[in-house]
This record gives sequence, structure tokens and C-alpha cells, in this order.
Amino acid sequence: MAGSLRDIRLFVAAYEERSFTAAAQREHATQSGVSQHIRKLEHGLGVNLFSRDKGQVAPTPAGDSYYQRCIDVLRAHATATNTVKPFAGGLDGQIVIGLMPTMTRCLLAPVLSAYAGAHPNTVVRIVEGYSAPLTQQVRSGELDFAIVPAFAGLPGLKSRLFLRTPEVLVSALDADVAHMVPVSLGAVRSLKLVLPSKVNTRRQSIETYCGSNGVEIARVIEMDAMMGTLDFVARSDWRTILPGIMMAVDDPRLKVNPLCDPPLLLDLVLIEPSRRPMSKAAETILAMLEAEAVRLNARWDAPPPASARLTQPPRPPSKPRAKTGHRS
Repeated sequence: MAGSLRDIRLFVAAYEERSFTAAAQREHATQSGVSQHIRKLEHGLGVNLFSRDKGQVAPTPAGDSYYQRCIDVLRAHATATNTVKPFAGGLDGQIVIGLMPTMTRCLLAPVLSAYAGAHPNTVVRIVEGYSAPLTQQVRSGELDFAIVPAFAGLPGLKSRLFLRTPEVLVSALDADVAHMVPVSLGAVRSLKLVLPSKVNTRRQSIETYCGSNGVEIARVIEMDAMMGTLDFVARSDWRTILPGIMMAVDDPRLKVNPLCDPPLLLDLVLIEPSRRPMSKAAETILAMLEAEAVRLNARWDAPPPASARLTQPPRPPSKPRAKTGHRS
């Protein structure tokens, strides 16, 4: 029968000190306690580890061999202990979060890095998807929460506003518009748009906006692949409309223009299962996501002055009126 870790520690101390009394002082034990542990260890192994002669303690050949292996055991135990020490701080548990590409492009990385550093014993899983599947996964309890565009409420869901962000026009770098200048979509000629498919919640709001504001769309390509959309727009004369929070960090390949006259706003909502409370770990990362979202979205809080806006092409100056005898 192998000894316990305590038995091994006391054996190593006795071996190195060549004294049960000194070993007891070193390991904060009694001399009789050390002697009992060593005898129990020897009985379990079926061999004497020390010779005891006239008060002198000396290791036997078996003791010499056992000592080398005990050192390996204690070193491995210390290494294992040191490995888990960094996980002692912060929260623990498991979080499963549903986020759209809108949220993962700029917002997720700084939050996840900070959270993982502060709470190393929490297992975090991010599920990226669009609103419909994420909503179903929240209702089924697979996700702790998700951030999706606002929609009519459904049974089994608890929701609230997470963030209101403007929709922006995204074009290639060579597009004939100045970066970050608000643009009236009706002023863009031969507008070719990459739009999400009709199952996407934002598609209807974009089409309603265009129809209500006389925006003429020359051609449409449907694409439910956000990174593919950005790459395609960067390489062509096609444009797309995306949530401002997604474009809060500049891409050197693209130009971004807030929509004006009128603006188009997107409400993002937090949804969670109504049948259970959110865990402390989930509440903590949610608060961090909200703080970072507000910070990034501040880019759109202060629009450029009206004089800088790109709207309908200016009309030619009118001819001066003939003077009359009436004063205005």
C-alpha cells in the first residue's frame, strides 16, 4: 500500500535530516508522530526504509531508492498546485452567449480578453448566428442570453433594450464619398446593395426605409455572410448597409457613412430565458459587453455639422428677380 502525501513528506524530511526529531520540527509535527507515519509507510511497503541503531537513523538501500521517487512525486504535486493557483480568483461556471456578427466584429474581443483575465475559471462559449436561430436557442435554454435586433415578443423570453445604433452605408475605398460624412441614400446614383436575406430581421427595415424615402436601388445581391459581404464590397462598386456598432473600428479597405435625411436606427435587444435567472458570471460579462458597446457607439453620438453632409446635388443658382416697386 503506497503512502499518503503526508507520509511521503515526513519520510523525505526524515531522510534529509537523518533525524525523526529534526524532521518533526521541520514539518511542524511531533517526533512520535513522524515515527508512527514512517512505520505505517514501511508496513504498507513491506520493507524497512531506515535502520535504527542507538538513536541513529540511516536510510536503507530501499530508503535511498524510495527517496528519489518521492522527490519526483512532491515536485509533480507542487507543479500541479502552482498550475491551478491562477484560477483561484474571480467567478467560475459556464456561460453560453449568442451574438450576431454585428457584435462579434469589434465588440467581442476586448470584452472577452478582459473577462478571461479576471475570471480564468469560467468556461465561456460564444455562438455566432443570426437573430432567428439565436432566438430559438435562447427559448430552448441552450443560451444564457443573446443580443439580436428588436422584434415582437415571444413566450418564454425576457427582453430589454441593449443598444440603439445607427445604420451606416459601407462602400469601397474608391467610392465617390468622403469617409464618415453623413449621406442621404437617395443621393447615391446607381445604388447596388448587398443585403441580408428576407429571413433576416434587418432586411425588412432597410427595404421599408428605402421605399419610404424614395431610394432607388439598381440591383440587389442577398448574402448572409457578414465577413464575405465586407470583402466583396471592398473589392467592388457594390455597397451595403450595416449597423454602426459593427463598423465602429475603421477598416482601411472601406468607407463608412452614417445615413441622414432621415437617419435609420437599429434597436438591439437583450433576450434571455424568462424561466430562470441569469447567473452571476453571465451578468458580469453582459455588463462588460454593454459598457464596451456604449463606448464604441459613442462614435456616432456627435454627427458632423450639417454643412459637411452629402445630400442631394446642389441646385444651380436661381436667376435674380427683376426689381419692382414693392419692398419685401
